[in-house]
Amino acid sequence: MDKFSYLGNSDVNAMEDLFIQFQKDPASVDKSWQDFFKGFEFGRTDYSSDQSGAIPENVSKEFKVINLINGYRMRGHLFTKTNPVRQRRKYKPDMSIEVFGLTEKDLDTVFQAGSEIGTGPAKLRDIVAVLEKTYCNSIGAEYMFIRNPDLLKWLETRMEKSQNIPTFSKTEKTEILHKLTEAVVFENFLATKFVGQKRFSLEGAESFLPAINALINHGIDLGIEDYVIGMAHRGRLNVLANIMHKPAKDIFAEFEGRPSEDSLFDGDVKYHMGYSSDFSGKDDKKVHISLTPNPSHLETVAPVVQGITRAKIDHRHQGNYRKVCPIVVHGDAAIAGQGIVYEVVQMAHLEAYKVGGTIHFIINNQVGFTTNYMDARSSTYCTDVAKVTKCPVFHVNGDDVEALCLVARMAMEYRLAFRKDVFIDVLCYRKYGHNEGDEPRFTQPLLYKEIAKHPNPKEIYAKKLIAEGSFTEAEIKAIEKEYKDELEHDLDEARKTEKAKVTSFLQGTWQGVHMAGADAFDQSPETKISDKLFVELANKITQLPKDKKFFNKIERLFADRYAMITNNNYDWAMGELMAYASLMMDGHQVRFSGQDVERGTFSHRHAVVKVEDSEEEYTPLNNIGAPQKLDIYNSFLSEYGVLGFEYGYAFASPNTLTIWEAQFGDFFNGAQIIVDQYISSSEYKWRRMNGLVVLLPHGYEGQGPEHSSARMERFLQMCAENNMQIVNTTTPAQQFHVIRRQLKRDFRKPLICFTPKKLLRYPSCVSKLSDFTETDFQEVLDDAADAKKVKRVAFCCGKIYYDLIERREVEKANDIAFIRLEQLYPFPKKQVDAILKKYSAAKEYLFVQEEPENMGPWRFVDKHLRALNLKYFGRDEAASPATGFAKRHAAESEEIMEGIFGKASKK
Repeated sequence: MDKFSYLGNSDVNAMEDLFIQFQKDPASVDKSWQDFFKGFEFGRTDYSSDQSGAIPENVSKEFKVINLINGYRMRGHLFTKTNPVRQRRKYKPDMSIEVFGLTEKDLDTVFQAGSEIGTGPAKLRDIVAVLEKTYCNSIGAEYMFIRNPDLLKWLETRMEKSQNIPTFSKTEKTEILHKLTEAVVFENFLATKFVGQKRFSLEGAESFLPAINALINHGIDLGIEDYVIGMAHRGRLNVLANIMHKPAKDIFAEFEGRPSEDSLFDGDVKYHMGYSSDFSGKDDKKVHISLTPNPSHLETVAPVVQGITRAKIDHRHQGNYRKVCPIVVHGDAAIAGQGIVYEVVQMAHLEAYKVGGTIHFIINNQVGFTTNYMDARSSTYCTDVAKVTKCPVFHVNGDDVEALCLVARMAMEYRLAFRKDVFIDVLCYRKYGHNEGDEPRFTQPLLYKEIAKHPNPKEIYAKKLIAEGSFTEAEIKAIEKEYKDELEHDLDEARKTEKAKVTSFLQGTWQGVHMAGADAFDQSPETKISDKLFVELANKITQLPKDKKFFNKIERLFADRYAMITNNNYDWAMGELMAYASLMMDGHQVRFSGQDVERGTFSHRHAVVKVEDSEEEYTPLNNIGAPQKLDIYNSFLSEYGVLGFEYGYAFASPNTLTIWEAQFGDFFNGAQIIVDQYISSSEYKWRRMNGLVVLLPHGYEGQGPEHSSARMERFLQMCAENNMQIVNTTTPAQQFHVIRRQLKRDFRKPLICFTPKKLLRYPSCVSKLSDFTETDFQEVLDDAADAKKVKRVAFCCGKIYYDLIERREVEKANDIAFIRLEQLYPFPKKQVDAILKKYSAAKEYLFVQEEPENMGPWRFVDKHLRALNLKYFGRDEAASPATGFAKRHAAESEEIMEGIFGKASKK
């Protein structure tokens, strides 16, 4: 614990009591206090107390000065000069010396307490001056809530030694000036050349550009080789041009409205697009920077950035967190208002999701669209979420570009030293409205009156540089002219361009992966494995080490699994685990996360087991001699953040099987934004493939509205242009094959698996060895019925198939065949047509489902099989997915059966 953490701002009594105790017996106080008291001259002097026991006044005042120092460290950020266009709110008590029990008479008294801030013994007025410069100028630091004394000392030493005053060299100032000039001139150029077009300019926050440049370059010097950036639209084009080195002519071609050079690419607005580039820093050090594509949904990109970063750490950099750094750029309204920010912050130190610390920049415009900051949050700062994980926050005046660059460099050093997040709150403004066509004076008339007359950061910095003699006005104008001339040349080139350039992502880790052709889904690839390999792996994953004692139910479960090899009946868990084991043997990592996935929500998987009476864990699949491993993690209670993370992981690791499983299928809707904006559409908006697997438990078993439907209809509604794969498999072998298929194709598409609950242990839901070793995935499963007797053909999907065939057996209804649609999208029309040829005597075609008529796959299937004039059997339309009453559920299920077979036969 920090030695000041339990002292109030003006309470020195406790400190005095500790000092008296220390004088009597140094060993009687905590070691941190011993070190503290020994560090001062008065700690080595015998101050005798009077008969009342009080310590001398000079010692008492020393403690008051120490409390003053601590007060600046704790609350100085409330009294800074960090707002360029508004007066700061007033806070009480303020930082006047009287608050700390001192008076003007003490200003010229020399206090030993000056040693606490590195000045040595000093007059009170000089101590206050240092504290004002350090904590109340252009930089406000919030950090005293940090509980680790080493981290506190690092920050205190770093800031108090420099007094948070930049001392950049002429070379460094030149770089800052160049970047600031680029930021300002680029926006002005776009404004004059593309009048009226949305660009979400950086104007008002141009200092951000040299700051992120300083952060990146300092990181390169310290060994960073990869940056992953996520940011919203404001300032994005400026970052693309002046940080990412995207050719300005390509950006201008997009402004000119040129069509894409890829006719299959639907595209997105220019301020949502991603980009990546490689370049060299100082000393020819190579660095890769990627800017992640993002939708308009603010903060959605944050978990995706974390997942991409973790994938790079795990694969390219073999677990070295010092080689990759994520940077997330927020808006003030978004970081305070979007719950996904909290979810991502909570990931920071979890084994499954940690990335070694994220640098967070906040472009604090002090307004969200039209909402004033006072209406945008209850917290003091928009960054208060940082306190959840005890991350330092720096509030910086956006007009002081050198202060911002100083903080950026310090943030990188802190991140590398401690693997923790840092937040940089850039207090600035938005020169225009939400976009360039918006009128901000409708809603913020006083603020925008002030902004209209406020000089931009480049003008402020130029004035400073001229005043201090670093540059002449002519030199500054020459830098500006040179960049303007470059932009004019690029614009001329853009106007000669007929097609907008689309950067291929099929490079680096994506080499060998191709875009799916028109016939890519006509037939599934080979996914079967040899009998020998299957049995060998099955034996390995069903064995527990003999030298460890496991819970008796676990031992019994594994014995039952082992018996499946002899009995030649493999259940769902075995089929699933064998898919992972065989892919690992093929050299593919398997990454799997979600709530309770290690055991499985329904206690079927047991991929990780605990040694009895201990926390020791054993993972059978990591003991099969495979060249790759299973990384399986129980996630924290988040859908949005975790699905976004795993999407990001798959985004950067196409040869890894990346899986997210919902605890119950319908819980995915907590992450609906990731499904809508990324999974279903990213390939056609941004030309980015993704092979993420999503497992959604689905099935009507009387568990009520929230635990029955995984909302299959929502996914099917989004299906087009072969954007996703939607399956609802009904056998362990089919699940085995569809999982393996994900990495056996030469392209990647998201796979949405609707997985069973009842079938996990259903006696008839088993597969034979031959199902794994002699066949591949079958998009449609035919019936074994005698085709000559079949008068009715019923299509179905999922668990209800087992209910139907059991009822058929009871009713001895030989005139109906049940065809299972194992893959719903891309719809397997060729396979369906091939099977239907067999049933030439059929007169009637049905579709059966357990979901309500307005849900499930019915309407989707009906559209694709309209020529068959399908007759619907299922639940009636409903507002809620399922009833919560067991008897009503049973009655509804019986009604479906009676509709197909008639009244049940008497026993």
